[in-house]
Amino acid sequence: MFMKTHKTASSTFLNVLFRFGEKQKLKFAFPNSRNDFLYPSAFQHTYVQGFRSGMCFNIMCNHMRFNAPEVAKVLPKDTTYITILRDPAQLFESSFHYFGHIVPLTWRIPGEDKMAEFLRDPTIYFSPDGFNSFYLKNLLFFDFGQDNTLDADDPRVEQSIRLIDKRFHLVMLMEHFEESLILIKDILCWEMSDLLFFKLNSRKETTVSKLTPELRTKALQWNSIDWELYKHFNLTFWKKVEAYGRERMEKDVAELRMRNAEMVRICIEGGHSVVAGDIHEEAMQPWQPIGEKSIMGYNMKKNIDKAYQVLCQKMLTPEIQYLTDLGVNMWLTKLWGHVRNFINW
Repeated sequence: MFMKTHKTASSTFLNVLFRFGEKQKLKFAFPNSRNDFLYPSAFQHTYVQGFRSGMCFNIMCNHMRFNAPEVAKVLPKDTTYITILRDPAQLFESSFHYFGHIVPLTWRIPGEDKMAEFLRDPTIYFSPDGFNSFYLKNLLFFDFGQDNTLDADDPRVEQSIRLIDKRFHLVMLMEHFEESLILIKDILCWEMSDLLFFKLNSRKETTVSKLTPELRTKALQWNSIDWELYKHFNLTFWKKVEAYGRERMEKDVAELRMRNAEMVRICIEGGHSVVAGDIHEEAMQPWQPIGEKSIMGYNMKKNIDKAYQVLCQKMLTPEIQYLTDLGVNMWLTKLWGHVRNFINW
């Protein structure tokens, strides 16, 4: 089970899981009509497409608001639980940019640098009852099904972190994505070839706000629960790396990087991502945030060796298109996409 958090490179790992599941002919527990399990509602087992009592699923990996008892109704008792975290200041910057247009409380923030103005004094603008306000405060903690408005020193925060630690076998770190993959390979007995990836859903550099030391401090203070969560699992992560062996890890990461670089050479036209307007095929267009096209994508090379054609295609396929290829009923997500395109939003 991969608990897909927001703005943490989780879509990149999702592509890895999709390919592994297809290769091994595993059964996915998918949502119905959209690409998430009715997020931000707490997950219910009835949200799984075609769920019937007694069904056996191998992989669950779409966005949800985690609800452990309900997830347990879908997956076997010996399921391995994995998730991923990101530095909360950087995550806040990314979330503010990506989701800001659908959080009405941001609409009244004055000035060009809305994020800086918000962080100057978040209490002026933030309301826990505001529509979609959870995107702008302790989003990681919220994704885990917890109350993101608690004070960081509330004993329920530490209790929740302990429960998450007990439930999840591995908490990946976005900043150490390759090391995280190597640990997954070790836990799940995968092959190095199962870990190949291209970075998906990355933003144009020009749209990324640079966090000054002052803004970073304010972002961490505002997202103090996520910061506690991240610090806890940063420690557990490096303990796992130590147990794996530092030299062994460095060797394996170097091999993974070499293999990924080779796949870039084989698959990607120009060897790099491009802006949405320069993507040739509609099938390769990533989902964009409302109001702009800041998410990068790729063009696949022509005349790729037949031995790599399918792999290149799958590694480069964006999440929504891949879900459709896997047979997920995406009518609601697609309808929303058509509406957005029609009104040019």
